[in-house]
Amino acid sequence: MATDAGELSTAVRVSGLRRSFGDREVLKGIDLRIARGEFVALIGRSGSGKSTLLRAVAGLDDSVAGSGDVWVPERVSLVFQDSRLLPWLSVLDNVVLGQPAAARERGRAVLTEVGLAGRERAWPHELSGGEQQRAALARSLVSEPQLLLADEPFGALDALTRIRMHGLLHRLLRVHRPAVLLVTHDVDEALLLADRVLVIEDGVFSLDVRVDLEERNPADPGFARLREQLLRALGVETGTAHTPIDRLQETS
Repeated sequence: MATDAGELSTAVRVSGLRRSFGDREVLKGIDLRIARGEFVALIGRSGSGKSTLLRAVAGLDDSVAGSGDVWVPERVSLVFQDSRLLPWLSVLDNVVLGQPAAARERGRAVLTEVGLAGRERAWPHELSGGEQQRAALARSLVSEPQLLLADEPFGALDALTRIRMHGLLHRLLRVHRPAVLLVTHDVDEALLLADRVLVIEDGVFSLDVRVDLEERNPADPGFARLREQLLRALGVETGTAHTPIDRLQETS
């Protein structure tokens, strides 16, 4: 993954990206630009290529056959559905893992930002699922990344905790301002959080929608129109609008 060039206004530049697993081509010449500070959500059914694209941008697919160019900035962080906290380290030690010793104060500050002040010495098993994801967010932000890659970070949480995490992430991003590439199955989540939503289908982008809404409210008519547009692009009946894509009776 090249990191030695790029435009000052660009956080991600992907050109002609192809990836294959055996005889199956999963990404078919993808081109993608994400601006500095821009939040892009990527949605698609299982097998559409969304996670493969995120892994390529993250530089985690060296063993996968393919071609194309990927450029990202120097500081990139990842957050996954599983918090991936190391059970033998305290919450603070997890957050600053791999950082210089001077980062501990920064780690405490970010833990306060995510609502975990006073939990620095706790063990991961002592945290709820939502608290573990808060710690994972703190770990991803402690280095002040220029790009945050998020693969279904709230997918394993209950509905109420997801809503709280959406609000938290929105507040954090206003402060830290990384560019974000979020993979999600939830159309509403994409519209609540992102500046742009990309639909990927069979290894290519089938739709690129800018979310230009005065109010991010699912009851708002403009929100509902965008939701319907995205769901139609996914081949989903609009009566199932609040159902995550992979829970629908769809062929992948």
